[in-house]
Amino acid sequence: MSEIKDPTMTSPSPMENMRLEDAMHRLDEVVSALDRENTDLEEALKLYEEGVRLVSVCHQKLADARRTIEILRITPDGEVIREPFAHKDDGAGE
Repeated sequence: MSEIKDPTMTSPSPMENMRLEDAMHRLDEVVSALDRENTDLEEALKLYEEGVRLVSVCHQKLADARRTIEILRITPDGEVIREPFAHKDDGAGE
């Protein structure tokens, strides 16, 4: 039986603890299951809900990764400088 979770709980769900690769693999499985013609409506709705959560987890993990990427640049005098990664979409230059 499914357990109803309180949305105000602060502990991460098992899905949030998934590696990006695992979440993407499970999302692929969910999409394949939804593509099958013999999936009943109730199961399709559960799969859709899981897929939406998986997409959210993937987006969050990618956003976290983007924030942590740094570019190492060596100055003419040999000093190594760490600069934040500037992505085209964030308006920080190209």
